[in-house]
Amino acid sequence: MNIADIRTDYLLKTFDEKDLNQNAFVQFEIWFDEAIKAEILEPNAMTLSSIGSNGYPAARIVLLKGIQANGLEFFTNYESNKGQELLENNKVSLVFFWPELQRQVRIVGNAFKIAEDRSDNYFNSRPIGSKIGAHASPQSKVIANRAFLEESFKKMEALFEEEPLLRPIHWGGFIVEPISFEFWQGRSSRLHDRFLYQLQANNSWKIERLAP
Repeated sequence: MNIADIRTDYLLKTFDEKDLNQNAFVQFEIWFDEAIKAEILEPNAMTLSSIGSNGYPAARIVLLKGIQANGLEFFTNYESNKGQELLENNKVSLVFFWPELQRQVRIVGNAFKIAEDRSDNYFNSRPIGSKIGAHASPQSKVIANRAFLEESFKKMEALFEEEPLLRPIHWGGFIVEPISFEFWQGRSSRLHDRFLYQLQANNSWKIERLAP
């Protein structure tokens, strides 16, 4: 098949002014709940884009792990490439794509480390293998082979049979505090519905319809 011939006409839903909640976070939670109910595979998967020290954007998929009144939370190794990028330049963007609902949400905001007790609480809720992996893997560093990882895991596994398994200090959460949300609903003939929410000085949201 010719790549240029791959296309879908979006017919599932509409998204009009009458459907908008005036609070961007509430609107996001409405759509997120609908994605969960639609049994989408990993509805909390989101593309996180940061800016590298070389000036180029870097994007990867991470998992949303919390929705707070002021932002969206995820967790990572602070010494990884993305962790270092966020600590050096906290301007980020997020993208959620739910093809089963023909929807996309784009978010622009600023990332901040969360409180250590919040990181502790989430770390303690993780499966044991994930906890050990956080200690065993020097995320984003060059390693010789797979055997290095497996041996490192075994060493940590043995260590934590004797000592408490605590959160490593180089691992924890970030919260992205949005300054804008864009909600995109696919429509027929590429006449998509797009609404941009922009945060105002009084913490209200300015809402505008964008041409597709």
